[in-house]
Amino acid sequence: MVQECTAIWDNCLSYIRENVGEQPFHTWFKPIVPIQYQNGVLTIQVPSQFFYEWLEENYVHLLRKAIDKEIGRHGRLEYSVIVDQGNAQSKPLAINLPNQQRAAPTKYVEASTNGHAERMSDYEAGFMAMQTDLNPSYTFESYIEGDCNRLARSAGYAVATKPGITSFNPLLIYGGVGLGKTHLVHSIGNEIRELLPNKKVFYVSSEKFTNQFTDAIKSNALQKFTQFYMQVDVLIIDDVQFLAGKEKTQEMFFHIFNHLHQNGKQIILTSDRPPKDLKGLEDRLLSRFKWGLTADLQTPDFETRVAIIYRKLQADGIDLPVDVIEYVAYSVDTNVRELEGVLISLIAHASLTRNEISLELAKETLKKIVQDIESDISIDYIQKLVAEHYGLTVENLKDKTRKKEIVMARQVAMSLAKEYTDMSLKSIGYQFGGRDHSTVIHAIQSVDNQMEVDKRFSHNVEELKKKLKLKKF
Repeated sequence: MVQECTAIWDNCLSYIRENVGEQPFHTWFKPIVPIQYQNGVLTIQVPSQFFYEWLEENYVHLLRKAIDKEIGRHGRLEYSVIVDQGNAQSKPLAINLPNQQRAAPTKYVEASTNGHAERMSDYEAGFMAMQTDLNPSYTFESYIEGDCNRLARSAGYAVATKPGITSFNPLLIYGGVGLGKTHLVHSIGNEIRELLPNKKVFYVSSEKFTNQFTDAIKSNALQKFTQFYMQVDVLIIDDVQFLAGKEKTQEMFFHIFNHLHQNGKQIILTSDRPPKDLKGLEDRLLSRFKWGLTADLQTPDFETRVAIIYRKLQADGIDLPVDVIEYVAYSVDTNVRELEGVLISLIAHASLTRNEISLELAKETLKKIVQDIESDISIDYIQKLVAEHYGLTVENLKDKTRKKEIVMARQVAMSLAKEYTDMSLKSIGYQFGGRDHSTVIHAIQSVDNQMEVDKRFSHNVEELKKKLKLKKF
């Protein structure tokens, strides 16, 4: 079976190689590993979600032709995407995509005992009324999708339409502060309530869960506390990393987790880091976090930040010039929360001073809010430094020209921008004449390869890095 799978994929590679250049072939197709061929479905493993999305966006038709040629029109391609690299104790975790179809919501029948629907106790009813409020403004409609969150959002929507039925159980979403974890899990909860109003959806932070557990012990209500959580259909725990070091709380959550999972109930978790990096949590708990899907939220790229600003302005009924929107999106590339905060400050400043919101006002306002761009290493500084080093202008680096010396300098500047700033590949490409992120990837690879074979080129790049380090420190 493995031999047949490998043979089919080798033939597909031969066809693909004839239709793409050597560089794209080695970058995007050589790393792929054939996994299995069964019932007309060829499964190939790719190293990341980004890799999967890039193939689907740029080579889906070529892959389709290769599959048609080798398997026939009935053949299908499935990706095994590595979403958690694992560690010395645990193997990498992968999911199969795309194999997800939206289905009509299943009818919900309330859990019962001896044929009679159970009624919540006064304790449970009060508990639910006090603690389970979801923010109604957090919905999938208000959640902007981009490359930074596509897998998490898609998995979240799948869970919302079929809670407890998909293989995404538990669904663990992780990412830094202000990247939209809470917004996304609230969206899932609100969507489930809309589609399946009889479902008991319960959202709680890990801190509140711990406090409730402690209060239940103090008031001799531990059994009722446990019974309540075990009757929940969808349990959403926010910031699960704060359970670290709380051994008794972890033990209680472990038993609740097992009961819910074994009974087909949906569990959704958020964390500021992947399971393998969570410290202070029991191994048996961490292993269960990996049973379903772990999806990360990354810093939004330039286009996503622009879309977020437009959505925020639309919701508030405010209109801003395009150049102001793009300037704010470019200047604030950390997280969504900071982006919205800067936008609110800008609008408030304009209102208080009774000035029109212009690009000049935006620059002046942001100087007081965002860390001074000129005092740190910015892409503007890198472009100026590289252009000056090679006797060019910044405009040369952004031009469409293919002159060898300009292309080389542009690639060096792109590579340094990736190393010394937190900007995404798309944002870097945008600052070099609107180029796409694949151009930036190619530039980084070209610089690395050239440094290995050309000592003079390597010396020039190292000199530029020394100047950047001096400015940084």
